[in-house]
Amino acid sequence: MTTAFEPIDLGGKRLANRIAMAPMTRSRAYGAGASPTDLMAAYYAQRAGAGLIVTEGIQPSPVGQGYPDTPGLHSAEQIAAWRQVTDAVHREGGVIFAQLMHTGRIGHPSLLPEGLVPVAPSPVPAQGQVFTHEGPKDFVTPKELTEAEIRQTVDDFAAAARGAVEAGFDGVEIHGANGYLVHQFLAPNTNRRTDAWGGAAEGRIRFAVEVVTAVAEAIGSHRVGLRISPGNPYNDIAEPDPAEVYRALLDRLAGLDLAYLHLMEGPDRELTRELRKRFPGTFVLNPFTHPAATGPEALDLLDDGSADLIAYGALFLANPDLPARLAAGGPFNTPDTATFYGGDHRGYTDYPTLTA
Repeated sequence: MTTAFEPIDLGGKRLANRIAMAPMTRSRAYGAGASPTDLMAAYYAQRAGAGLIVTEGIQPSPVGQGYPDTPGLHSAEQIAAWRQVTDAVHREGGVIFAQLMHTGRIGHPSLLPEGLVPVAPSPVPAQGQVFTHEGPKDFVTPKELTEAEIRQTVDDFAAAARGAVEAGFDGVEIHGANGYLVHQFLAPNTNRRTDAWGGAAEGRIRFAVEVVTAVAEAIGSHRVGLRISPGNPYNDIAEPDPAEVYRALLDRLAGLDLAYLHLMEGPDRELTRELRKRFPGTFVLNPFTHPAATGPEALDLLDDGSADLIAYGALFLANPDLPARLAAGGPFNTPDTATFYGGDHRGYTDYPTLTA
């Protein structure tokens, strides 16, 4: 596991180690206008020992919000509030990227400003329910995005990326995984369009390519990462043959010189190996360990060259000093699932460190 504790260059930034904090929704953006708080700044600063922090999903526009109390990056108020988070992380020597997440059809009108409804590539509702302030509610049929609205959404991502840099973030990660809007364009069951934004693989990758390209042009490709999850059924996604579309996607992105590709792996390790070879830059892996959380043994994937960084979710949530604990061989705090979403400091900033 020696490789895990070696530094690595990421788009001109020196990362102290190869252990990344994965993006995790925590639903605690209680500041005015869905902005971050002092408590959120403390949470991220506690975890600045990560080589790279990727924040929870941040909506790039009001209609992009899919869950209660998730933060935005589309107003001056939000940008100013995020500055306290990035300053806190940088004071501790950390590197932090903002994850831009438009949830698309995953959400509910009660979570959005009056008059807005969830949007998607096609008017296909997701099966299941979403949690709201009024309790669980069935997903609704989303509004199909028009050509003009697609263009506006691409612009929203680019504007949010510029806002992220203004707020002091070292870069952004575009969330193209887990059944949210970018993934909805990639998947055949959610993208039933017959125009240039759908159909065959080349059409279904177009939105992802245009978003990534627009963001790279806005802030520089060295500040841009992309997260994907080929074949992940989460949020009612069906990708029976994901290899073709993700090969095409990576081929189109190869010339952009992105900061990294972040793969949320499924059970197909062969596809992981293929995508690793196909992507020319830094490869961040959130390995498939279902049903268990990613554990210390995943660091072996750095030593054998399967990845350049390993992303930890739940283990980092519960262990703010995770790199130190991994280096020491433990022990590890157990995550409290009851406090994952919403609440106060409990299960958020009160997990002890080895030196506490």
